[in-house]
Formats: sequence, C-alpha cells, structure tokens
Amino acid sequence: MLVAGAAAPTGAYLAEARFPHVGGYFMADLEALLGDLAAESADLDRMVSPLSPAQWATPTPAPGWTIAHQIGHLAWTDETATLAATDAERFAELVRAAEPRALTFVDEAAAEFAGAPDLPDRWRRGRDALAVALRAVPAGTKLPWLGPPMSAASMATARLMEIWAHGQDVADALHITRTATARLRHIAHIGVRTRDFAYVVHGRPVPNGEFRVELTAPDESVWAWGPESATQRVTGPALDFCLLVTQRRHRDDLALRTQGSAAADWLTIAQAFAGPPGAGRAAGRFA
Repeated sequence: MLVAGAAAPTGAYLAEARFPHVGGYFMADLEALLGDLAAESADLDRMVSPLSPAQWATPTPAPGWTIAHQIGHLAWTDETATLAATDAERFAELVRAAEPRALTFVDEAAAEFAGAPDLPDRWRRGRDALAVALRAVPAGTKLPWLGPPMSAASMATARLMEIWAHGQDVADALHITRTATARLRHIAHIGVRTRDFAYVVHGRPVPNGEFRVELTAPDESVWAWGPESATQRVTGPALDFCLLVTQRRHRDDLALRTQGSAAADWLTIAQAFAGPPGAGRAAGRFA
C-alpha cells in the first residue's frame, strides 16, 4: 500500500509468508498467523480501551496523527483488506477512485475514520470480519492489493506488522513500554525480505550477494536469515530490528551491529512498508 505523510507503514511489501530460521524453513500456517494477528490487535486494544475522548485526541509521533487517526487507519485498512478478499471488482473500483489522490487518500481515510463516533467498535468488527474473510480464501489464491498481490497468509502477516507499528506510535504517545513477544518474528521476516525493495524506492542499485541477519528473540533464542558464510551481517535484538524497519526508531538509538559496509548502508534505508521512503523518527527522540 502507498504511504502517506510520515504515518508509515501502511500495508507491506513482502514475498510469500515463508520464514527462514535456524535449522531450515517452514510454511506459515494461516490459522497460527490469524491467532498472532488477533493477539497483536488485543494488545493494542487494551492500550486504547481505557482512554477518555480527550485522550483519543493525543498526538502521536506521526505528524498530524492522533491516537484516533492511528486506530482509524487500522480500521480502514482492515475494511479495505476484507473488500480485497471478498469482492475483487469493488476493490478495483476503490483503487481507481483513489488514484488521483495517491499521495493523500491514506491520510484522508484516517481522518474520516478518526471522527467516527463508534471507532473502537468499528475497528473490532472490522478486524473480526477480516479474519473470517481470510479463512475463506481458497488455497493458492492471490488477493489484489495496493501493493503486490498476496496470499491470505501474507495479508495476515502484513496486517500484524502494521498493527504492531501503529501500536508503537500509540504506546509512545501514552508513554507505555510494551513487552516484546515472539510475534516480532513476523515483522523481522518482512524487514529482511524487503531489503532489495528499500534500495529500489531510494533509486539505488541493489547490492550483490546475500546478507546474514541474526536477531536475539525475546526468549533469548536466535532468529536467523541468510547463509552463515555471508560477509555482510546484521546482529542485535529483534525488537530493535523491528523498530528500525518500521521506522519507529532512528538507527543511532538502537543496539544493532553490522559487519560490512553494505549491511551498514542498508540499515540507513531499511523499510518494511510499501510506498516512498518515510521520514522516520529523529535521532535521540526515543534514546
């Protein structure tokens, strides 16, 4: 999906949900992904449920976006994804109508939904409807999207990434420190798989050769991508990598380490979301 303003990410650019890890590969299970998606949504719901109307208007780190805008954006995207999964023709009409406003329609939708009097309930209904729609997608079917077409599993993974990232904006606005979970693996996977995309959107040549990414999971185990022999390496906490690729923290404020100039360069432009490069967060803001 296209990104509007500095409120990225919105959607994700990713290959099929296939997760390399130490010891081999496994195919993503849709039901397990939907369970993780529901859990991530529930965590964010617990943050916003107690808020007063005035607190819903709290500014978040995304310029111009309040907490209501963040949840409104998620609600709109869930409804749009449900449409893609259930009515491709109507979804295509929506895309055509949005084309003249390609750089503004995401912000416009967030603002519209932010003003809905039933926003929390609309968000809950929408995410439940999306889960039902994704379960009904026939195996092997690719869903149309504002980025590349994707399977139901990839759509669920993309939604989880976005909920986590926008949830970070809400947590930052409320000065809440979230507990890292194993669900970060999905976000880290997208961050690794979008390496080449980051170079493309910056108009730069894609580096030759593979990178090795080794991340320390919340349970202290290691998640790894790429050959062990790779000379370009990124290591560090999985949480920090996810904050980087969703552009919720500046590179200088994270405990990520690199080996090789290409790996170091990648971390200056990494993004797990589709669309043009986001502005990210200023160094030192969340040090």
